[in-house]
Amino acid sequence: MKQLSTRTAGFTDSVIRRMTRVSNQYGAINLSQGFPDFDPPKEITDRLAEVAGMGPHQYALTWGAQNFREALAQKQKHFYGMEVDPDREIVVTCGSTEAMMAAMMSVCNPGDKVVIFSPFYENYGADTILSGAEPIYVPLKPPTFDFDGNELENAMKQPGVKALILCNPSNPCGKVFTAEELKVIAELAIKYDIYVITDEVYEHIVYKPNVHTCIATLPGMRERTIICNSLSKTYSITGWRLGFVMAAPEITDRVKKVHDFLTVGAAAPLMEAAVVGLQFPDSYYEELREHYTHMKNLFTGGLKEIGLQFTNPQGAYYVLVDISEFGYESDLIFCEELAQKVGVGAVPGSSFFKEPENRYIRFHFAKQDATLNAALERLVDIRMKMKK
Repeated sequence: MKQLSTRTAGFTDSVIRRMTRVSNQYGAINLSQGFPDFDPPKEITDRLAEVAGMGPHQYALTWGAQNFREALAQKQKHFYGMEVDPDREIVVTCGSTEAMMAAMMSVCNPGDKVVIFSPFYENYGADTILSGAEPIYVPLKPPTFDFDGNELENAMKQPGVKALILCNPSNPCGKVFTAEELKVIAELAIKYDIYVITDEVYEHIVYKPNVHTCIATLPGMRERTIICNSLSKTYSITGWRLGFVMAAPEITDRVKKVHDFLTVGAAAPLMEAAVVGLQFPDSYYEELREHYTHMKNLFTGGLKEIGLQFTNPQGAYYVLVDISEFGYESDLIFCEELAQKVGVGAVPGSSFFKEPENRYIRFHFAKQDATLNAALERLVDIRMKMKK
């Protein structure tokens, strides 16, 4: 038999999804893969029940249902003051995962380079390689996850750099990039003529006093920013797989073609039901932030009482816990044994870092109080059960 693809030869399965399977194997409380255990807003599920009877049930337009794209454009204008043409500047995708892949394939040629901040969501490196490009990593330095502007410029000025991926707020570290940091990134992107591909799925999960700024609103960035986003986190519908790309018309035109051959289109009935969520009043997003602030305080407060060291997330719903005291050489083995011995699932931090980093594991706290309290009760015994 002929050799399989060399491009994918180094791939492993997703460590995040693997840890869900490990959690299930041992009956552990799954704080690894980031999905809620509470219901979406009732208004959305009620609308879905109506749509189930009346439709639509056939293909929507390839780049997304008209009313869905119009609602996305209205929401973007409301929160960021951006005028977005729903017909020429939006492509609806099957989740932000496809949005990112379609954006990367629209921008990158084989041999191009893509700058990625580390730690990073594990898909970014794979997306770059699948696009035929080479990833270049710039470290975000724990515990505050700041970057060095000189290191960033040294990466961005390398020959062949085509794009930078910006996850803001960041998975896994919860960093919310400040306006000053985004200005540095924007100025370098303009200076070296680089696209900025953003992942903004946690845009509404930001903890005071931090504020999310869409880099596309900065001077000179509208035409070179490709926004990738989804409804998964904001409306607690991770299984619906509704994402989108927003970009200038000439970029969007290319993304439409790539998307058409990747998945044809997103689910028509789900788009119809989700329009309700996109039209929620500001009070929904205020309550969302309060809800996640409560969950963050509950879980990190419990970690503090147990005496575990962790980095303080500014946004998203993850926390990185320092496991140095336990003496494990492998954070992957630590997570496997944590699920087995303690009964709590986590993700090894090394799957997010390009640097040789093994001191962190990632928990997520998008769970009901009862779930978080049960996990904390199990973690009380972590030193007795996990110490080497």
